Amino acid sequence: MENADVFLGLQDFLERMRQPSASDFVRSIKSFIVSFSNNDPNPERDSAQVQEFLANMEKAFRAHPLWAGCSEEELDSAGEGLEKYVMTKLFARVFALPDDVKVDDQLSEKLSLIQQFIRPENLDIKPAFQNEISWLLAQKELQKINMYKAPRDKLVCILNCCKVINNLLFNASHASNSNPPGADEFLPVLIFVTIKANPPQLHSNLLYIQQYRCQSRLVGEQAYFFTNMLSAESFISNIDAKLLSMEESEYEKNMEFARAVLSGLSIDSNCQSDQNSGNNPKAESECKKQTGSQIQTNTSETTCRTNDAFAKEESSMEKIPSLSDIENRGAAMLLKEDPVSKVFREYPYLFAHAGDLTVNDVEDLLNNYKQLVFKYICLSKGLAGATTSRPPSSSQTRVGHSSEPVLEHTAVEHKDKLEKPTGIIDSSGTGYPVYEDDIGSKSPKVEATVPQEEGKQDNAK
Repeated sequence: MENADVFLGLQDFLERMRQPSASDFVRSIKSFIVSFSNNDPNPERDSAQVQEFLANMEKAFRAHPLWAGCSEEELDSAGEGLEKYVMTKLFARVFALPDDVKVDDQLSEKLSLIQQFIRPENLDIKPAFQNEISWLLAQKELQKINMYKAPRDKLVCILNCCKVINNLLFNASHASNSNPPGADEFLPVLIFVTIKANPPQLHSNLLYIQQYRCQSRLVGEQAYFFTNMLSAESFISNIDAKLLSMEESEYEKNMEFARAVLSGLSIDSNCQSDQNSGNNPKAESECKKQTGSQIQTNTSETTCRTNDAFAKEESSMEKIPSLSDIENRGAAMLLKEDPVSKVFREYPYLFAHAGDLTVNDVEDLLNNYKQLVFKYICLSKGLAGATTSRPPSSSQTRVGHSSEPVLEHTAVEHKDKLEKPTGIIDSSGTGYPVYEDDIGSKSPKVEATVPQEEGKQDNAK
């Protein structure tokens, strides 16, 4: 497995750094980090300095006896290890500068509003490409981006998200015997998933990858998917009624209503905190008055302009939730849980591959089963009831083991068509160790874990 090769290569890199003959490398790395940290932030200059340092060090690796006779894979792993170590040390200095934070806040606010009313049809996503299960999985991958500091690890989260979407589009086109999907089908789905996911500090994360991911490695498939992610951010930043195939009046009404909803949720959250503190016995009644007053203020203009439409919205909100509403609520709760696989552990076929089965029409059987399981879990969550434990029937046997998928470093050129889908990358470490302050003295703590049995996932650290 390539993942194991990368892991062993990085371990080998650290061992070489501990050799006496590597002392010059260790001094150079530490000297660069100290010197860089003492300078005032300047994004353009900082990016150029890091890129130059990484490139020069990798050239030095190739000429040094420590790497004599090593393969290209081992040299590439050494470069990856160097990038991760350096950027982990410099992360607090270069990530989310004040100007970037402002853009993050504005973008996050806009995403929070738009996700209240956005529909696939607004982005011209064909019904055949609409799949809530795949979209939720893609959102989950994208929302992991702030769990990591190294540029490559953050990029892996984006690649995972894109690969889930790519798989969805490819499978849908294959099922309908249509042409393989291209960028025109891929980008709208990516935009929709990004809006629904509202990943933290999206702008800062993309800028960080763009500036500090080694340029010689940001090529091929990685470059293609990352470029699409940049396009998605640009589209969302400039989104308006025309881009959403929506009338201007309808867009403004939806935005006003979304602001009212979010304002109400914010007030409810603050009131709940006050009530839990127990400091004010009248907190509950006061918060109810405040909530009603605030929502009335925020929505007064909208109500005057579109009184009938708003009344219908309020009326629909007061109705008993439908099964679809309950399912969506459960899905949202499910997204917030890190060990999602534990919920699905009782269903052995969920993480099986088609090649593991021998039944005819296995693709349809597997897809139907996954959808059934997902709907059942979401409904259970939505009803706030514990999932009923039910052992599989005697006819159900576990099929193989689901190992962690691997990032393949292939220089695939994407033009009009997307490539045939590949597995999700192991973003929880990707075989990378956590480097100690002293390269030459301490053993690394390993982030990556051994692939588990089906139904289990590595916990990100």
